[in-house]
Amino acid sequence: MTFSQTLACPPARPDLSAPPIGTLSPPVPHSALAEVLRGYRVGRLLTAEPVAEGLLNRGYRVTAEAGTYFLKCYVDAATANRTSIAAHHRAMAALQALGLPVAPPLACAERARTVAAFGGRLFALFPWVDGRHRHGTDLALPQCGALGTLLGRLHGALDDVCAPLAQPDGYRSADPLDSAELARDLRRRARAHRPYGELDTLVERRLAERLELLAEYGHRRPAPQAAPPTGWTHGDFHGLNLLHGDGRIAAVLDWDKLGPQPRAEEAVRAATLVFNDRTSGVLDLVRVRHYSQAYRATGAATAEHLAAAVHRVWWERLNDFWMLQWRYQRADHRADPLYPAAAGQLAWWCQEYEQVLDAFAN
Repeated sequence: MTFSQTLACPPARPDLSAPPIGTLSPPVPHSALAEVLRGYRVGRLLTAEPVAEGLLNRGYRVTAEAGTYFLKCYVDAATANRTSIAAHHRAMAALQALGLPVAPPLACAERARTVAAFGGRLFALFPWVDGRHRHGTDLALPQCGALGTLLGRLHGALDDVCAPLAQPDGYRSADPLDSAELARDLRRRARAHRPYGELDTLVERRLAERLELLAEYGHRRPAPQAAPPTGWTHGDFHGLNLLHGDGRIAAVLDWDKLGPQPRAEEAVRAATLVFNDRTSGVLDLVRVRHYSQAYRATGAATAEHLAAAVHRVWWERLNDFWMLQWRYQRADHRADPLYPAAAGQLAWWCQEYEQVLDAFAN
């Protein structure tokens, strides 16, 4: 039986930055990490240090007698499911076999499975990949094109290794009336937040602006049938999940959100996260154009698909408040540093809509 006949992955969440269910658990004790490593052919645990990047699952750089590895502890309730994790691991192995920069996990010593359980938690052990994270605005133009080519190749390869997909009837987009009600509630919470600080002042101003934008653009809500074709996607393609080395992408990391979604939308979302100014959120449209042209050249999407994706992702961002919901509804401040640039990007995007569309689709 082929891999494509056996893979069953849950759909990715529609927003690559969607909030997790639950909260991050405490760090894993060193003794527990040592017990987990005993299930692999890597020898005794020597050192372990947390890997700081990321908002969800915990990761550790571990050194054992056989070398250095990345040990992942799955604590995000939306992805900490043995069946789905194992399916993601099989997909990673199949992609690596096709020559793509993916590093699948090691198998446990006694059984050919890649998911280990200890103390009520699930773990996977990956080879350590040397490289560094680079922001898109630091990349040369040919490297921007190479990134678009890589994403297009990944999308095409996922079609080969994952089960065939039936196209859905459509996707319901956010209701601007519901969004406006949520914006008003969050603005009240920001005003009452204690201690009240500079971020709360910014939030109040941006939410007043958002209510005006929702009123101005509410008639541009995408129709359910306006989405580009659905396909298998990485689900979380951005700079912290890309390792650069020797002028190329050394590894695409974190396949927890592998699943079906309108494929061109992943290409657009990724560009808004990779090629943005980290303070203002403004996109580097020259780099976006090189990336988008290379992505289209792989055959992963047409200009029309990307145009539809631009509109739907723009609408998604116009109606999206997950960072503020974390802050004010959950008292979770992990996403606070992301908010100023995200809010700035949306306001800029509304002003420069046609220029953004042209960079992606022409």
